[in-house]
Amino acid sequence: MNDAAAVMQPGLRTANDEYLSVYGTLFLAGAMAAARAEDRATTQTFLREADEAAQRLGTDANHLWTAFGPTNVAIHCVATAGELGDIQIAADLGQRIDTSGLPVERRVRHNLEVARALSAWNRTDEALATLLDAEQAAPEQVRHHYLSRELVIGWIRGTRGRPSQPVADLARRLGVVGG
Repeated sequence: MNDAAAVMQPGLRTANDEYLSVYGTLFLAGAMAAARAEDRATTQTFLREADEAAQRLGTDANHLWTAFGPTNVAIHCVATAGELGDIQIAADLGQRIDTSGLPVERRVRHNLEVARALSAWNRTDEALATLLDAEQAAPEQVRHHYLSRELVIGWIRGTRGRPSQPVADLARRLGVVGG
């Protein structure tokens, strides 16, 4: 990650929008990797670098299919907070981000992260509503994503007796239970 950034850094002074988008996206990927490795300092450093590139870009865009911009940086702040166990931050911040200007796959992925944070914070009804919104936007993406399946399985296992009808119906659509 640092090697790739070092190669790109000399071109930053005169960077066009595509260059900034690729550079910023590189740091977003690095931030996620650092968060999964539980390295808070590196996560924050990479998020700051991505944010600087996003501020220079000045708007959300989809140059070279990166969906890079200030909103995608905010989405990654939520995702990294969730990875680092900062569930309340992920849930609160995640619900405040307007993702309507981003491609559907980024919006849905963000909803999955928010649903995971809400569920971990025992706000299951809100988590389910968020997951159902994501499913409405992109049913195939939700059906095959490990996070949605993980959430529904957790809700079923955590229920005494039968799960609620919406959870049971979603579980069937995701193929995590028979019927």
